[in-house]
Parts: sequence; C-alpha cells; structure tokens
Amino acid sequence: MTDLQKKIIETLKVKSSVNIAEEIRMSIDFMKAYLLKYPFLKSLVLGISGGQDSTLAGYLAQQAIRELREETGDSSYQFIAVRLPYGNQSDESDALDAIKFMQADQVVRVDIKGATDEMVTSLTANNLEISDFNKGNIKARQRMIAQYGIAGAKSGTVVGTDHAAEAITGFYTKYGDGGADITPLWRLNKRQGREMLASLNTPKHLYLKVPTADLEEDRPALPDEIALGVTYDNIDDYLEGKIISKEISDKIENWYLKTEHKRHLPITVYDSFWK
Repeated sequence: MTDLQKKIIETLKVKSSVNIAEEIRMSIDFMKAYLLKYPFLKSLVLGISGGQDSTLAGYLAQQAIRELREETGDSSYQFIAVRLPYGNQSDESDALDAIKFMQADQVVRVDIKGATDEMVTSLTANNLEISDFNKGNIKARQRMIAQYGIAGAKSGTVVGTDHAAEAITGFYTKYGDGGADITPLWRLNKRQGREMLASLNTPKHLYLKVPTADLEEDRPALPDEIALGVTYDNIDDYLEGKIISKEISDKIENWYLKTEHKRHLPITVYDSFWK
C-alpha cells in the first residue's frame, strides 16, 4: 500500500470490512442525534433519483424519523422524499419504486427544467457558450436549490448521499449534489452500501442498476464507470487496502488529487491550495 493510498483510506474513514447491521444503526442514530441536537429541525429532506445511494439514504432517513416519532411522541418529525426530474426522467419508475420501498412520509415533485433552461438562456444572452457538461452541473445545482427551498419551508435539513467511492473521485457537482447538511453514508464504499441494501430486502433493480449521474443530454445515462475510466469494484478494492494494478491505482489517485478542492470548504488565504 502506498503512502497516498493509506492517507486516503484514513481521511475517508473506510473500513476494510464492516458489520452491516452496525453500520445501518450508526447512520440512523447519527441522523436522529443531529435532529435532537437542533430542536428547530423537524424534517429530513432528500432528493430521490432511483439509484443505490439515494435509495439507501432515504430508507435510513425514514427509519430515523420513524424512531424519533416513537421515542419523542412528536408527530411533526417528517421525512420528505423529493423528486427532481428535468422534464421526463427515463428511469422515473425506479425513483417511484424507491420511494415506495422507503415508505416516505411526504413526496414533493419539483421539475427543474424551467429553472435550468431559464438560467441557460440568461447566461447565453451575455455571449456565453454553455456546454452540455456545464448545463449538467447547472441541473445539479438547481436540484440543490429546490431541496434547500423545501428544507427552509419545512424546518428541515438536507441529506446528502456522498460516500467514500464518490468522495475519492470527486464525482459530484460542487454546490450541487455535493451540497448538503448531513451525509449519513460518508465512510462507506459502493460495495458496502450495496450490501446494506441487500440486507434490508431492497428490490434488486434499485441497487444492481448501472450507476449514472445522467446530467448530460449529448450522452444520456452515461455510466459513471465509463466517465471515470475505472470500475466501482476497482475503487472499492483500493479503499479497502487491497492490491490493485498500478495503472488503476494511478487513475484513482489522479481523480483524488485533482478534485481535492471539492472536499474542502471555500478556500482562504490560510489554505495551501493556492501556494
């Protein structure tokens, strides 16, 4: 194991093996403790895409809320599942299946197409060329605006789905899906999250589907693994300290180093990034 690999594993707090039941309990208790720490918060708000990460985070969030209601007698605690399509979503049925599986207290649907297109129109009116990739990031940021709008109206906190296999590559939009108040899956890799869902008797099509950010219109439903040039199994093996090829290790470490700014709060003059 290289020094950098060891540093990354320690920084992201990944375990080479986990007790699934303990990890499930840790995530649920974490969300409960956070809400109890701040009594003015009464809801957990999470965007549901129909993929592995939001399905897992949503199920755990709903369970945390259910337990809080039982333990405190306060029925105002609520989990709000948010649908955030850009027009028509090709895998809408998966998102609805995920919401049904987690038995969400409330479902809010916000179509971000109008807001996204208006923003692109306003930008291009200033002689700016907005690439398809750039527009994809605008979509992700519009989704986060919507979630914080809902949280503000519902005394809520926004739940993020970031986990170690995503954090190491920086494979998320800064201030988009990377923006959240709490991240209950942080420390887990993709494989561990999948094992947690399997243990919860989740419908297999929700956690065995091909992961995709699905932000680009020129390359719809582009698989994450093609965009990254490595597989999630490669990433998970790396995070678990297993021996992998130097070529794959170099690719993963290159992603980690060039996306370091995403895992950091806004940079100040006291940080070393700019020196």
